[in-house]
Amino acid sequence: MTEIRFHEMADGRRIAHRFTPGQGPTIVFLPGYMSDMAGSKATALFEMAQHAGRACLLIDYSGCGQSDGDFAEGTLSRWRDEVVAVIKAAGLDKVLLIGSSMGGWLMLMVERALPLEQVHSMIGIAAAPDFTDWGVPQMDKGLLADGETIYEDNPYGPEPTPTHPGFWADGQANLMLGGEIPFDGPVRLLHGQRDEDVPFDISMQLSAALRSDDVQVTLIKDGDHRLSRESDIAVLMRTVAELVLARDPAS
Repeated sequence: MTEIRFHEMADGRRIAHRFTPGQGPTIVFLPGYMSDMAGSKATALFEMAQHAGRACLLIDYSGCGQSDGDFAEGTLSRWRDEVVAVIKAAGLDKVLLIGSSMGGWLMLMVERALPLEQVHSMIGIAAAPDFTDWGVPQMDKGLLADGETIYEDNPYGPEPTPTHPGFWADGQANLMLGGEIPFDGPVRLLHGQRDEDVPFDISMQLSAALRSDDVQVTLIKDGDHRLSRESDIAVLMRTVAELVLARDPAS
């Protein structure tokens, strides 16, 4: 791993990231909700990129990992702007966006915010677009709309998982599955059929919503939500190699 760098936003908050130069397109990994660039998938991608001489960028959203900020102030739009700012500051040309869980929703928002043709391709790992809608009970939506924070049991740690009203409202303002998603490049969606957090049908809905004809959904029968086992990461690596090599004349 390389040393952590920081990009300063206009309001002074510093966004932590790691970058390794190399051949493009640059792999940009977007972690899930309350996750960061120290996770197993992010680390594996970065190490693969270094070994293969590929460019790779990892990012911690504000309020997460090594970045400044309060998690309670985080929203999809805020984190999208941070990702776009770091990509622009790094002077990246083509990017391969990889989004895990919530990061799969964020990658769609980042793609829309970047200049046309800058996004080479996308990979969703248990992508969770619109989860503030289908993933939140109606009663909790009422509490969030009234400005209350809700908490759920966290199967991955001792502390409950919060959903803050600002995050929920921003998510509801950025729903995507109800209309066409105007991206025409290659998209690969990986999803475990034993995912208890994001139903694999969400990847099927996302596939249908994407305008591109070059969309493939890979279902891993015994895969859970994280898809972080060695075998799962091997599938991810093969998928990255397929996208990069298939459209890289220099390879």
